[in-house]
Amino acid sequence: MELQALPRDFVDRMKKQLGDESQVFFESYGKGEHKGLRVNTLKIPVDDFVSISPFNMEHVPWTPDGFYYLPESQPGKHPYHAAGLYYIQEPSAMAPVQLLSVKPGDKVLDLCAAPGGKSAQIGAALKGEGVLISNEIHPSRVLALGQNLERMGIKNVVITNESPKKLADKFNGFFDKILVDAPCSGEGMFRKDRDARDEWSISNVEKCALRQEEILDYASSMLKPGGRMVYSTCTFSFGENEGNIKKFLNNHRDFYMENLTYPYDVSIDKGYMEGTYRIWPHRQKGEGHFMAILGKKGEFVPDYGYIPDDIGNEKQITPFLDFVADVLTDTWDIKKIYLKDGKLYFIPVDISLLKGLKVLRPGLYMGEIRKKRFIPSHALALSLRREQVKRYVDLSAKGEDILKYMQGNVISMDVKNGWTLVLVDGYSIGWAKAVDGMLKNHYPKGLRIS
Repeated sequence: MELQALPRDFVDRMKKQLGDESQVFFESYGKGEHKGLRVNTLKIPVDDFVSISPFNMEHVPWTPDGFYYLPESQPGKHPYHAAGLYYIQEPSAMAPVQLLSVKPGDKVLDLCAAPGGKSAQIGAALKGEGVLISNEIHPSRVLALGQNLERMGIKNVVITNESPKKLADKFNGFFDKILVDAPCSGEGMFRKDRDARDEWSISNVEKCALRQEEILDYASSMLKPGGRMVYSTCTFSFGENEGNIKKFLNNHRDFYMENLTYPYDVSIDKGYMEGTYRIWPHRQKGEGHFMAILGKKGEFVPDYGYIPDDIGNEKQITPFLDFVADVLTDTWDIKKIYLKDGKLYFIPVDISLLKGLKVLRPGLYMGEIRKKRFIPSHALALSLRREQVKRYVDLSAKGEDILKYMQGNVISMDVKNGWTLVLVDGYSIGWAKAVDGMLKNHYPKGLRIS
């Protein structure tokens, strides 16, 4: 990219901000962007993925499950991607969740979550325990968020489509950890995103800073005393970054900077104030990113919540219970099964908390009851492991049958009649129904390849 392609006011500001280093910074725009993927450890350990990976990869130093890959690898077209073994993610975007230090059992909010890379990272860290509320305010983006998290097989996620204000009204002091990956002017993405360059202006930067300030205010009320909040952007602007953090601390005396050492021994730069970090495209192999760690004063008190006793109704969900007995090796806690308009969900949080909110998914979508029969969902398939089902077929990623399956074709195979989990090299990718030596395909039509 030529220097002339960058906004003039942006160039002038970065020259002042970086001084003699600005020339090297601008030269980085003439180099290709770095492609990355993050292993979904909810489904496969990192070492196991490395042993089967068909891609030429190099480790991303600031996260244990991240890798660079060569553009010609095309991992988005591989069956492992459809099975949710990894998430394609810009390498710098993998850093903020590491600072959040999510533990199994935490209640976590990803406030500005689409398209879902950071939520998927949080979901993997939770290991199926606790709850993740993944929110996206824009209706057009929340659908992609839902599809991505479904592919990752996360059972304990609630997906909402709400404003920060509406969430703050419901979840006062509720969360142990909050990620605010705030919408920003996108300066750190100029190398890969022409729209971000074309839409940039000084006035837009100022508008972004004001919006971020408001989002942080609402987020602060939802964090428990003793909890942690990470604020991140993909921009270089001081006003959107350290400037906003200084304003926030001045207005919220119950918060403080957590001056933590980054959890991995890497050369991520400290920001312009303690407790902040910056990734620069001319210093690290990634796009621009900013991170700040905020702690809330007070004593941390665990609160594990509850699911109402009357949420499950055995008579209403009898077809599902029959399916469980026939197909699965595990049982499901019916007190956490929620039935709405014939659709079943596995709920990770008190359902009353979600009343009045726009909710895309109140939990894991299990499937639908139709004419007294249970039809399992694709989301349920992707949340299951081989040992959790009584019937499965395991197709090779290098074979023809997996392509036939992903194209929606019927496959000839000797399997006992009934719902059958389809695997690729041992990892779930969808459902089929075995009938007299034939696997009738239930791979979603919208996902099928040509």
